[in-house]
Amino acid sequence: MIAVAGIRKKAKALGIDGSKMKKDDLIIAIQKTEGNFPCFKTANGNCDQIDCMWREECLGIKKS
Repeated sequence: MIAVAGIRKKAKALGIDGSKMKKDDLIIAIQKTEGNFPCFKTANGNCDQIDCMWREECLGIKKS
């Protein structure tokens, strides 16, 4: 699981004011700002975005 503090730090570096945003909304805002498809937690288990940094958390994949 990605810590919210780390997500807020990344958002701030991108110029996003995420201080009042929920975690999922913040990740979607980051995806949009980076020019990626804003799809966090909308894939319903079918995701072709293999290189997405949010993929494991989005799909609920546990790291071994």
